[in-house]
Amino acid sequence: MELDSIRALVRDDMAAVDALILERLRSDVVLVNSVGHYIVNSGGKRLRPLLVLLAAGACGYRDRRHVDLAAVIEFIHTATLLHDDVVDDSDLRRGRETANALWGNEASVLVGDFLYSRSFQMMVDVGIMRVMAILADATNIIAEGEVLQLMNCHDPDTTEARYYEVIRCKTAKLFEAAARLGAVLGGRPEIEEQALAAYGMHLGVAFQLVDDALDYSADAGELGKNIGDDLAEGKPTLPLIHVLREGAPDQVAVVRSAIENGGLDQIDAVRAAIASTGAIEYTARSAQQEAEKAVQALEAIPESPFREALAGLARFAVSRTY
Repeated sequence: MELDSIRALVRDDMAAVDALILERLRSDVVLVNSVGHYIVNSGGKRLRPLLVLLAAGACGYRDRRHVDLAAVIEFIHTATLLHDDVVDDSDLRRGRETANALWGNEASVLVGDFLYSRSFQMMVDVGIMRVMAILADATNIIAEGEVLQLMNCHDPDTTEARYYEVIRCKTAKLFEAAARLGAVLGGRPEIEEQALAAYGMHLGVAFQLVDDALDYSADAGELGKNIGDDLAEGKPTLPLIHVLREGAPDQVAVVRSAIENGGLDQIDAVRAAIASTGAIEYTARSAQQEAEKAVQALEAIPESPFREALAGLARFAVSRTY
């Protein structure tokens, strides 16, 4: 199932989400409007709000609150992007200059805070305590994931287990929350809520694994960011961890040095080590396994075009090249 076909299933709802995002971005502070509109309209895939809409549809929900919560999820995600780019000192995202490159770190951090607080205002408007609990827990765990990633930076002894802990917290937790919200809104039994939560978690892990592989294998123009950004920041992602475990001594030495020192001085040697040890293929297989687990989790959900679209979204996550 192509992404366009998946989106077509909820086209009207997604248009309503986009309109709500623009409405709730509005502020009397001009800089908030400028930065907020720039990052929200910068060409993201909108997978997380799409996930809310599809999960709600799969659970038979037919009211309006799924649109509100899809916008909330996108605001939380956008806030994390603004903060991430400051922490990582990034200057390119989705093929455009980052907000911090244009307006500075201070504005990016503060507008990120605005988006977080606006999302919680919107949760209050929805008025479902279970929803607020899920999203409050998710944002807290995401923050912990950011700190864990910071602790792993420049540490070549980071294990695969520690790496997975980071991506489950930092990336997959919001996917999990987005999928779980559909079951909550639909009033579905616990077994279905847990199934959708598991689906979202595995989908989020698969998505991040592919991102980490693309950082060394994609075309910069298609990917929309600088190739080797993770290496430049000293992040020991799975392709590098695989080289450290399977590579020859000289390959291990160059990757350890690159992680410890950051920068891209050794990018060619690192990419050669990644290629010769099959690190991209290993990461891709790991992502495929996570996507398969996501699809398996959907077996607890009644059959529908929405469930099929959720399965298609998992397949898209691991087949994409951007």
